[in-house]
Amino acid sequence: MNKVLILLVAIVLLPTFASAQQKLFSDPEVTEKSHFQKTCGKVEFGPGFVKRFDINNDGITDVVTDHSDLTCDGVRGPKCNADGCPQNFYVQAKEGGYIMIATAQIYGYDFVQYFGNMVFMLQMHPRFCERTDAAPCVMRVRVRGGRFVTISKQ
Repeated sequence: MNKVLILLVAIVLLPTFASAQQKLFSDPEVTEKSHFQKTCGKVEFGPGFVKRFDINNDGITDVVTDHSDLTCDGVRGPKCNADGCPQNFYVQAKEGGYIMIATAQIYGYDFVQYFGNMVFMLQMHPRFCERTDAAPCVMRVRVRGGRFVTISKQ
């Protein structure tokens, strides 16, 4: 009887938890700019702060925000450090709105064709490739549905 009750509670609550994890944004650019306009006395957004292109090969335009291309109270990229700068990746839902699928602290990325699909070549701190040398880690990542799938890392 207790197992049935626990299972029933889990079935009822699971969709609630899942929907709470993936918030739908009407426009990530507006959301992120609004956040920085509230937290910074003076904020400037560079032309590369928001990039709109299809990141998951579904034909719908998605959004990537690059926090290295903003200046907050005279400090360029205030959340950047030795690991790189935050970049947020959003996919657009077919029904409308955007879902944030990843936040990555990276040096930068290239978006290239690899065996017919567009993939990210993320450049990041070497420790993300379990290395201690100075050369950046390069991770090849494909966006599949609503998540990053690592293809390889060097």
